Amino acid sequence: MSDLLPVTRIPRTGLPPRAVVVGDPFRAERMAKRLTGAVEVAHAREYRTFRGSWDGTEVVVSSHGVGGPGAICLFQELTEAGVDTMLRLGTAGAMQPGVRDGDLVIAEACVRDDGVTQQLVPPEYPATASPELVLALAAAARDRQAPHHRGLVWTRAAFYPGLLPVPMPAYVAAGVLAIEMELSALLVHGSLRGLTTGGVLVIDGVAADELVGTTGYDPHRDVVAAGVERGMDVALDALVRLS
Repeated sequence: MSDLLPVTRIPRTGLPPRAVVVGDPFRAERMAKRLTGAVEVAHAREYRTFRGSWDGTEVVVSSHGVGGPGAICLFQELTEAGVDTMLRLGTAGAMQPGVRDGDLVIAEACVRDDGVTQQLVPPEYPATASPELVLALAAAARDRQAPHHRGLVWTRAAFYPGLLPVPMPAYVAAGVLAIEMELSALLVHGSLRGLTTGGVLVIDGVAADELVGTTGYDPHRDVVAAGVERGMDVALDALVRLS
């Protein structure tokens, strides 16, 4: 048997037990530059993995690409390699007034519309974050004076709208804070495998007003970049707070 796992090509053994997962391989690289003694341990397809230390604690930073079906391959193989705590740092579209570009949203639970967990568990099965990680993220955000919100997130598989109506108004009325594409897959995987999992998302646009007709999507703005920088520090701080 190969010493490397088949999809991500990460080593089967020897990784630290705590990981931050991100969508963009280049974001993984930028985040790894924050770590002490960072080294790249694997790069295959959209999956790019680094290890290093933050405040004296060894961590993994790895990218999973876009969408739940591909992302859950990374989550599965990190678990097989010995990771037991995974925190997603991503971007999301705002769905509520007062949730602004660059703000952080700390997910307490997700609406499961991710395109993969529907094939793994019954529809009634929840996607919930580990409470200790939610609290660690909130504390880290306060310490960093990062604007943040806690609540529900909608994980949706389709990025661009098609012929079918998007049920945005119902979820807005239900108080869902933001929409993204991968987090519920991580939370369900974590519950099934007994892991500590959670997510913090940087707002990069206003989905509630713009998803239908045109996305108006422009994540390449200074306010978003500043939010991502804060999000990286908050995610790493929260990850090493756990003991």
